[in-house]
Amino acid sequence: MNDLPSTPVEYLKGVGPQKASLLSKELEIHNYGDLLFHFPYRYIDRSSFAQIKDLHYADNYVQLKGKIDQIKETGKGRYKKLTARFGDETGYIELIWFQGVSWMKSSLKINETYIIFGKAKIYSKKWSIPHPEMTLVTQNVPRTGFFPLYSSTEKLNSKGLNSKGIEKLISLIVPQIGQSYPETLPDDIVNEYRLISKKEAIKKIHQPNNRKDIQQAVFRLKFEELFYLQLELLIRKKLATNKHKGFVFTEVGELFNSFFNKYLPFELTNAQKKVIKEIRKDFLSGSHMNRLLQGDVGSGKTLVALMSMLLAADNSYQSAIMAPTEILATQHFESLNTLLKDLPISIELLTGSTKKSKRRELHEQLLNGKIDILVGTHALLEDTVQFKNIGLVVIDEQHRFGVAQRSKMWGKNTNPPHILIMTATPIPRTLAMTFYGDLEVSVIDELPPGRKAVQTSHRFEKNRLKVFEFVRSQIKLGRQIYMVYPLIKESEKLDFHNLMDGYEAVTRSFPLPEFKISIVHGQMKSDEKEFEMQRFVKGETQIMVATTVIEVGVNVPNASVMIIESAERFGLSQLHQLQHMLALIIPILPLMVRVMILIYSTSYLRKTSMMIMMESKITMISVH
Repeated sequence: MNDLPSTPVEYLKGVGPQKASLLSKELEIHNYGDLLFHFPYRYIDRSSFAQIKDLHYADNYVQLKGKIDQIKETGKGRYKKLTARFGDETGYIELIWFQGVSWMKSSLKINETYIIFGKAKIYSKKWSIPHPEMTLVTQNVPRTGFFPLYSSTEKLNSKGLNSKGIEKLISLIVPQIGQSYPETLPDDIVNEYRLISKKEAIKKIHQPNNRKDIQQAVFRLKFEELFYLQLELLIRKKLATNKHKGFVFTEVGELFNSFFNKYLPFELTNAQKKVIKEIRKDFLSGSHMNRLLQGDVGSGKTLVALMSMLLAADNSYQSAIMAPTEILATQHFESLNTLLKDLPISIELLTGSTKKSKRRELHEQLLNGKIDILVGTHALLEDTVQFKNIGLVVIDEQHRFGVAQRSKMWGKNTNPPHILIMTATPIPRTLAMTFYGDLEVSVIDELPPGRKAVQTSHRFEKNRLKVFEFVRSQIKLGRQIYMVYPLIKESEKLDFHNLMDGYEAVTRSFPLPEFKISIVHGQMKSDEKEFEMQRFVKGETQIMVATTVIEVGVNVPNASVMIIESAERFGLSQLHQLQHMLALIIPILPLMVRVMILIYSTSYLRKTSMMIMMESKITMISVH
């Protein structure tokens, strides 16, 4: 039945026009194919029995085998509740019913063996399972194995199309698949990666017999999706490269050579040299450059960008470097001015705070070609900002800028300027192709000589006193400390409450007059934030309690320690940006160690935190 995928879902037994309309509106399921590609979001393992003594995590589904030895009814009317003590050879757990109390009481059997299944919860320090599924062992034993769970909605639930209802519909279609899903990947790809067929994958994703079935199905379906996504992106990139002509930079002139021979702050690493060669090749190709420059914190990405801008200037083209915040833009501006102070090159800064009179002056200078490098924020995207001949745009911290913003810089010249994007977030090659499929990817995987990486450790709430002892020892050495709290848009009120609670706890542990503390958060006025930041910069306070508004910060030479509170609530990208901020700090003492400590609010997240640490290639140290 080759037309199976396109068959309208209303023809499926138990659906009809009304439920079909609801499936279409709620889940965009219009036909059998849509239903088959509505994959489970999770599975419940009913292939084995757990023991009560081994219960660890609340809100997890468990399957137990044992007996009821006590039944108790409490409350009256709608407050009536039935509890039963259920035990196996290792311990006891409570079974609770709030509905159907009378019927359940009459049907439960003392000292008979039951198989129960449900969500284990902790209430008043006791394990319990509310409204469990129950089967007497003397009756038909329930089906075991892996049960799929499907996403649904409140409206669908009311019509019987909850997870179980959707599973029932899918189970009617799976036996009919036949030849409806022929192989779509080349045989050599299938063989090389030992992929199961597409038909098998669809069957196993919905009706697995074991964990291996799930793994094989998920791998096959994800592989195919990524394969065709990357193929599409590669085709788009090829078409874009052929379509857009790029400026050709043939000259390696006085500016580049003088800086390279006289003013380099340190010898370039082999990785930096390799990336500069790749960029140079792009500049000579005649095609538009779209390149992602990925490098660990402190690896020297900015220096590579600077030398690329000098190549542009040698060929009479202007450059722009765009940063996500005024603080970082200002930091870039000051850094470039320091490095290029002895060269005949004009550098200016444009941000949202730039005064109108200064803006008019900058606009005029840009059009006259008197500015070689313009550093700025989103202000560079304004239509009033026009260049005489811009040839290169450097974008720092790509995750803060969308594709539309990037594209807006294209209109600043007759041909689009070359684009160089910098990121400190480590991205696997395949993921980079997915996120940045229109870009070539360069990687700097070495630190410059003498540059020390930020040392990072992870701790849990129970270790807080040791962490605070470490903080005190660092303050005694003249160091300053960042304490960063999460800020998530969906829970700003909760985050603000946590920040203020944290601030109070810090002030108790580090009291006046021995310790002084600054606080910065998004609800403060700009001048208030600036005042507190400056107190910290000047060394008037030793601890800065803040949200991620300081994610891109200023250079505070004494700030060698950063504490990340509730680290499990930060994304991997945020953690790396904070690490990047700490790595950018130029310490007073060359050998001063910079330390980042991630504090997790619960040991339940130990495995997750370990995974984050491993994925992010963070170096682990001990805090003594």
